[in-house]
Amino acid sequence: MKARHIPVWATTLSVTLIVLPAFATWSPRVLWNASASIPIGLYRALPADAVTIGDLVAVQPPPALSDYLEARDYLPRGVPLLKHVVALEGALVCRSGDRIIVDYVLLGHAFAQDRNRRDLPIWQGCHRLGAGEVFLMNPDAPDSLDGRYFGPLPRTAITARLTPLWTVDGAIAGSAHPDPTPHNNRKEARHAPDR
Repeated sequence: MKARHIPVWATTLSVTLIVLPAFATWSPRVLWNASASIPIGLYRALPADAVTIGDLVAVQPPPALSDYLEARDYLPRGVPLLKHVVALEGALVCRSGDRIIVDYVLLGHAFAQDRNRRDLPIWQGCHRLGAGEVFLMNPDAPDSLDGRYFGPLPRTAITARLTPLWTVDGAIAGSAHPDPTPHNNRKEARHAPDR
């Protein structure tokens, strides 16, 4: 290559690297979680082709939920929620009062208000998950903003399965509420909405 062609190649490469991302779809392969609803740390994003109960997943909220999360300053638009899959097609998911029950097993409770004393969404009743529906919740984090409040989501909202690469030692999910038993007064309890 002649020296006079180097600026042309350098310019072409620079323009390509600047313009290409605008036309290509790109998904991150590594995510950093700063929320206490799952251990704080670095997670590898894998394809979400097949998810099973217990999988940790990244979720792009549907538009109405995304609008709500952004309006409340819970989560900026475009930032995924990180939740566990607790129910798939065929499961019976119920909210009775503040209790969250999946296939007749109590998985957790919901708070009435967030930490700013704003009312949180409430859904009641039972719903059998249909094809393409999932129920997402971080059961070990009583203050996680998840299916307790927004119910089932479409399976298509899941963008990746996550596996931990590195987590901070001592990150305790849900440590804001050390006693999540039903005798706590949920109306007075503070809620720290987490991703």
